[in-house]
Amino acid sequence: MVTGAARRVGRSISIELAKRGFDLVLTGRTSLEACRETAELCREAAGAHSIDVTVLELALESEASIRHTCDEVARGGLDGIVHNASSYRRTPLATLSSAELLELYHVNAVGPLLITSLLAPVLRSSQCEGGGSVVCLGDIHADGQPRRHYAGYLASKAALHQMVESLALELAPEIRVNGIAPGVVAFAPGEMTTQEEERYIDRIPLGRSGTLEEAARTVSWMLLDAHYITGTVLSLCGGRSLR
Repeated sequence: MVTGAARRVGRSISIELAKRGFDLVLTGRTSLEACRETAELCREAAGAHSIDVTVLELALESEASIRHTCDEVARGGLDGIVHNASSYRRTPLATLSSAELLELYHVNAVGPLLITSLLAPVLRSSQCEGGGSVVCLGDIHADGQPRRHYAGYLASKAALHQMVESLALELAPEIRVNGIAPGVVAFAPGEMTTQEEERYIDRIPLGRSGTLEEAARTVSWMLLDAHYITGTVLSLCGGRSLR
């Protein structure tokens, strides 16, 4: 199950998992048509593998939607969850509202926690080597080096990072729970000016942003191959968290 699979990182993760021959459940909220495009790309990427790809609507701020989607997923087997869907935006203090904060927390932390709790019984039955697995997409700036005007977003991602540690204890030994904390794996269109992007890259020891493919391969490894790792949030940032 990959949430937020319509484009960018979510699409790349889905394609990478398809290449490894896994059936997929892809979710989206307002971008179901783009999710269907991802599904078609996954079927093409699977090559000789014959995979089933299902697209489901999921509104992470709605408990009813979460429970309905999890009921659909639980009808089949489940080996892993990638919590990729995210609400990302500036939250300047001068205009901050409780409604905005609650929406960020519901999408970025509460939703993933509820989904994992509801699907844990199915994950425990996974026959994959290493058992069931959950990977959460966090943010390096939630663990230090915070960015101005993103307090609400970063607080919600910090909660997600703590969830990784808590669930790793609660769900072991049958289920591993880990996180990936990216820096910039691809600049979002319009988020920064060219000058701001250059200043950001100047602070990355490896001297470049990451790529969507690098993010996808890292998630795939953590989800399927890191059999002796749980409770870890891995920085994927080219060293940006160091300075």
